[in-house]
Amino acid sequence: MGTTQKTILYVDDDEDDVELLSDAIRKINPDINIAIAKNGVEALEYLHAMHKLPCLIVLDMNMPYLDGKQTFQKIRDNPPSQNVPVVVYTSSSNPSDKSLFDSLGIDFITKPHNFSLMSKVAQQIISKC
Repeated sequence: MGTTQKTILYVDDDEDDVELLSDAIRKINPDINIAIAKNGVEALEYLHAMHKLPCLIVLDMNMPYLDGKQTFQKIRDNPPSQNVPVVVYTSSSNPSDKSLFDSLGIDFITKPHNFSLMSKVAQQIISKC
């Protein structure tokens, strides 16, 4: 039997960002499945319905309904998902956000403005999966 396909849950309300990062990940490893949630509520619903958890959650900070910090806290408060690795991938450059996630040992990646850096970011994200 072959290996089970890895899934990354990508939580972001910006369709352009979702497309760019998803394309970069698929270019590096086309075997990774990328599940998309447009906000924290959808992400939690996805995690609740899963029979198999994703290998990684990529989480934006600025989203409607639940922001990245609220979503992260709810993920960590839920025993089935509390140990799933999380990477924060955001356009936020708020030093307090970065400091918070750094203190928790969570990678805090600022979305690159230069498309040529996207491959490097995608590789960093894949390495956590």
